[in-house]
Order: sequence, then structure tokens, then C-alpha cells
Amino acid sequence: MAQPPDTADASNAAEASPERSPRGIQSIEVGGQLLTALAHHGRPLALKDLAREAEMAPAKAHPYLVSFIKLGLVEQEAVSGRYGLGPLALQLGLISLQQYDPVRLATPRIEELAQTLGLTVAIAVWGNRGPTIVRVAEAPSPVHISMRHGTVMSLRGTASGRLFAAHLPASTVQAALNSEPDRLNDPDWETLRETLAQIRTVGLASAEDGVVAGVSALAAPVFDDQGRMVLSLTAIGPSRGFSLAASGLPARSLRRAAEEVSSQLGWRPHPQP
Repeated sequence: MAQPPDTADASNAAEASPERSPRGIQSIEVGGQLLTALAHHGRPLALKDLAREAEMAPAKAHPYLVSFIKLGLVEQEAVSGRYGLGPLALQLGLISLQQYDPVRLATPRIEELAQTLGLTVAIAVWGNRGPTIVRVAEAPSPVHISMRHGTVMSLRGTASGRLFAAHLPASTVQAALNSEPDRLNDPDWETLRETLAQIRTVGLASAEDGVVAGVSALAAPVFDDQGRMVLSLTAIGPSRGFSLAASGLPARSLRRAAEEVSSQLGWRPHPQP
């Protein structure tokens, strides 16, 4: 008589098989492509355009949209007939944004960047005395520079400071500059404005041999859903071998990480003209 399979053996065989992802509901995943397309474009779309973006036929997309409208995830404009995100989708988005803490989101990024780039990477936020370091991920070979939590960075001589100066209101920047100890060495406001405009154009701020000789830095901004700069991701390391070029690996890595965190916070880049 054939013996029943050993339960333990069957369990071991299951454990030895390739790991499979949890089973989902395919129809929800398919319909989700329509919501993703609407979120990506940020504006109402006609049925044929929306279906094309979701890579499905209009006839297939329509029943999903009807259900989404009933749930409040999608709404249809009465005059044009175009489809956009509905009130429930907007409420979910606002709740999601409230749950996201920019520093918490950025902290794992600086750990990865420090290992990848071999540089010390820090998070700075705007405090009551100016750009303030709140997180530091040390490089494999740490740079001996004051980068402790709570360190306030100069607006003139640091990449973090220049980055904040480029994105904060001029009145805020001027007041902070006036309170810095080395304000007498500050360049004239017109010259500084040109530098800050260039930083906004490039999307990065740099400081070569800034506060400490032989040490340079590069910083990228993180924005929230209102387009306000909420923190900087700043890489710091020995000037020798540290590429500050916008096309270099540090710049590309910082910019990509900053854009990903900004996207999680609801930021959307302005469309190119």
C-alpha cells in the first residue's frame, strides 16, 4: 500500500522552493494602472488618452472608471467628460503626506549614499539659527570635521548654507546673513544673488575648500508638496578626488536621492517649457 507523503518532507520541499510573492487580486492591480496614470499626469484626461497611458483599450478601462467614480477615487468632468482624481484620492493623498516625516524618509538614503560614494553625508534642516545638521552618516573613512548633530552651517561658506540661501525668501536669507559672525566679509548682495540664481538653475550647491581647507561639499535640495525646500542632502569629503561637477557621480547620486524623497513628499517638478 502506498504510504502518505511525510508532512515534514512536504513542508521542507515547500521551504526549498523559490520564494513567491504574496497573491494579489489581478483586477485591482489592472485598475490601479489607471490611477497611476492620472497621478502621473496630474490633470484630467480623456478616456482614450487615459486608456492609452494605462496600456489598455478604452472599452476595458471604462468599467474600472465607473467603479472608481462610485468610490470617489475618480471623478468625471460634466462638460468635457475627462477623468481626474476624485475627492477620496485627494483625501488619501493628504493623509499620506501628513504621515511622512522628511528627515525619517531621508535618513536611510544618507546611509546608502555614504557607503556608495565613500563620503560623509548629512541631512540639514532650517533651524532658528540657520541650516542645522540633524543626521550624519559617516563615510567608511570619516573626514575629521565638525559634523555633529546640531552643528549650524554657514550660509556663505558651506554647500548646505548656500543651498538654503538659494531657496528661502530673500528677507529670511538677509536676516540670517546679518546675524553671522563673519558678516563683514559677505560679498555684496547683487553678487550673492547671482550665485544663488546659478544654484537654483543647476539644482545643486557646492563649496570647494570652504570652511576647512582640503574639504569640499556638495548639496541637493529636498522639496515638499508645496515646492518648499525642507532639507538638504549634503556630501562632504576630501577635496582631492571629490568631483563637484554636476555630471559627476556624487552630484547625480545626491540629485537622484533628493528627487526620490521629494516625490514621496508630494513634490512634482515643473514641466519643461
